[in-house]
Amino acid sequence: MSNFEALPLLEPETSDTVASCCPPLTERPLTAEEAERTAAMFKALGDPVRLRLFSLIASHAGGEACVCDISDVGVSQPTVSHHLKKLKEAGLLTSERRGTWVYYRIEPSVVAAMGQMLRAFG
Repeated sequence: MSNFEALPLLEPETSDTVASCCPPLTERPLTAEEAERTAAMFKALGDPVRLRLFSLIASHAGGEACVCDISDVGVSQPTVSHHLKKLKEAGLLTSERRGTWVYYRIEPSVVAAMGQMLRAFG
């Protein structure tokens, strides 16, 4: 098992968890649990293919994209699916199956919390 898989993952549908995952760094020191959750999200974005997929979804019209529209990132379809799964597990994406296609959306509350965490330095 890799270190990434061993980290506790953020439950995207729990707003209390989202709020507690990423307090502004200047507010107080992170607890060990908050640091693990936050690290899992940033680690998921630390891979160039995942960051590119995340960017493709975020910039797609309506903030959601069909997997068929974002699969051309220079890796095989199974690898794209693996990376999308990792982004979902980290709480950064949600998905919905519509017929034979899966549509992905950015999880706005999680991304907002991550931005709030770093905004203190901007």
